[in-house]
Amino acid sequence: MQIDDSHFELCLAGSEADLHAAQRLRYEVFVAELGGDGPMVDHDARLEADRFDAHFDHLLLRDLRRPEGDRVVGVYRVMTEAGAAAAGQFYSEDEYDLSPLRASGRRLLELGRSCVHRDYRGGTAMMHLWAGLADYIAARGIEVMFGVASFHGLDPAPLAGPLSLLHHRHLAPAELRPVARADGFQRMDLVAEAALDRPAAIRGIPALIKAYLRLGGFVGQGAYVDRAFNCIDVCLVMDVARIPDRARALYQRGAA
Repeated sequence: MQIDDSHFELCLAGSEADLHAAQRLRYEVFVAELGGDGPMVDHDARLEADRFDAHFDHLLLRDLRRPEGDRVVGVYRVMTEAGAAAAGQFYSEDEYDLSPLRASGRRLLELGRSCVHRDYRGGTAMMHLWAGLADYIAARGIEVMFGVASFHGLDPAPLAGPLSLLHHRHLAPAELRPVARADGFQRMDLVAEAALDRPAAIRGIPALIKAYLRLGGFVGQGAYVDRAFNCIDVCLVMDVARIPDRARALYQRGAA
């Protein structure tokens, strides 16, 4: 059966109203649902914002069936090297040493703040965002994508299996391997590989991180404890040239 997704519209934020729509959705997900906070979070207006927003492009997924002003149901923010130069750094550099990526000479793109409205999870919304991202990287010749992705909560003990699996099976090659900064460094090799309950570890990995792994993604050295956002982050790295053909076809579905 063919799915009619004609009610979805993808675009880049082009106005302050567009940015606020993205920040409202981010607030509902990262603050109201997951307990995050930050110095620029506006609880009265319910906007999740930070100083980097002005330097990112914001990919928006709208559902045109919803009332005007409440149509944004998916968000991705993406930063090119030019944006990072204007901001003074990549967002992830507060948590990870990105020297290997910067020294690679490859065209870099930072991904972040990916979220989907709770009513659209498990459907095709995320696929539309991935297709929009495929368009974006193709148009700009991006070679390596990276960004932090999160496990909810600050206690590493329940995450020992998933973190260890990522470390043992998905560690980035040295030439593309960010390293978590000392102020929040959390070892990921908490369980020996031979002792891992692999099915349980896989179940404990958030869906977004598993999606990156299916695209051939790797993780950096060490996790980072992000107390402001009530989470433990890993740095994911995706070499566009290494994305498996089968995964690439899925990732680019609908991209043109």
